[in-house]
Amino acid sequence: MTRANQNFLKLPGSYLFSNIAKKVAAYQSVHPEADIIRLGIGDVTLPLAPAIVEAMHKAVSEMGVKETFRGYAPDLGYEFLRSAIAEHDFKARGVDIAIDEIFISDGAKCDSGNIQELFAADSKIAVCDPVYPVYVDSNVMAGRTGSYDSATGLWSDVIYMPCHAENGFAPELPEVVPDLIYLCFPNNPTGATLTKEQLQKWVDYANEHHCVILFDAAYEAYIHEENVPHSIYECDGAKTCAIELRSFSKNAGFTGTRLGFTVIPKELHTEDGASLNALWARRHGTKYNGAPYIVQRAGEAVYSAEGQAQTKEQIAYYMENAKLIYEGLKSAGYTVSGGVNAPYIWLKTPDHMTSWEFFDYLLETAHIVGTPGSGFGPSGEGYFRLTAFNTHELTQEAIERMKTIK
Repeated sequence: MTRANQNFLKLPGSYLFSNIAKKVAAYQSVHPEADIIRLGIGDVTLPLAPAIVEAMHKAVSEMGVKETFRGYAPDLGYEFLRSAIAEHDFKARGVDIAIDEIFISDGAKCDSGNIQELFAADSKIAVCDPVYPVYVDSNVMAGRTGSYDSATGLWSDVIYMPCHAENGFAPELPEVVPDLIYLCFPNNPTGATLTKEQLQKWVDYANEHHCVILFDAAYEAYIHEENVPHSIYECDGAKTCAIELRSFSKNAGFTGTRLGFTVIPKELHTEDGASLNALWARRHGTKYNGAPYIVQRAGEAVYSAEGQAQTKEQIAYYMENAKLIYEGLKSAGYTVSGGVNAPYIWLKTPDHMTSWEFFDYLLETAHIVGTPGSGFGPSGEGYFRLTAFNTHELTQEAIERMKTIK
């Protein structure tokens, strides 16, 4: 008789953003006249930059000609894209990453959910709290998180590293040594960052205790402060303890186009001597047929002079929104953080509301959608995330609405 994977059945409720979508749809079905402004999901709203669109059109034309038609992409990705990544994202910052340490994929979300397959089933994981839900959920599916306590929202076998206002939303080194450490900086959802000095402490800790850091750098393009590293490999010794995940979704608007990559240095081995670079290459070749040629050519165009200038303009646009949200809410009396090196603003819910109570209140009274902090973990309760990815006009309108209900 066919049986379900019991690990999947342990997952509580529905996925955070699916639940939000259902609640909003239910509200709109009763209130079709409501002019809802969405500052919830981290989806971009500006169109792809002209240089990227031009590259895609050219690649589409190539696919219609016998001599330039492309089929399956190489396992690791096309060399033209990996070379551009190595040059612009790493060498330009003084980091030597070889192209065969770069694995092209269809996005950082998939990579962050799949990378845990490389490690033993009994691996102990440590996560920031609050945290991007995929990290914990994918490890629940792998059977390494233990039992779930619905009263606390905690998994028994997960090491939680609380991030709160008192520690600047930056995790502290865990006393119980994990096997895998998930770090996301600039952080989703809090918008917090680590300085190079702070991140170096994590690298030193991981090397000392033979841990592997899974470093999600999806929002590195939003960093503008000089003491905040764009890559964990800017830290000494990171190649022997860290895997880095990157995304084109936020730095170039590829949310609907899908492109990302993961970096696994050849120096990185498990404690029993296995090469994680070789294991990921094997997994990639077995379970993945590569991002489309058209999309990889579009990714290459991101690194052209025109592409760099145009995408920087888009990032500046979103960060202006972040500034509008941060300063507008702060002036209205909200307690806010983030929004400096990240497109997310993290605010404390007013009047001791739970995060879901504030979600309902904001939707019903101001017709604004955000993301309840508790969806990111127990330490997110009492907080709320807003994104800077809408238009200037709607972002400003949302802030004016929130000022009237404070």
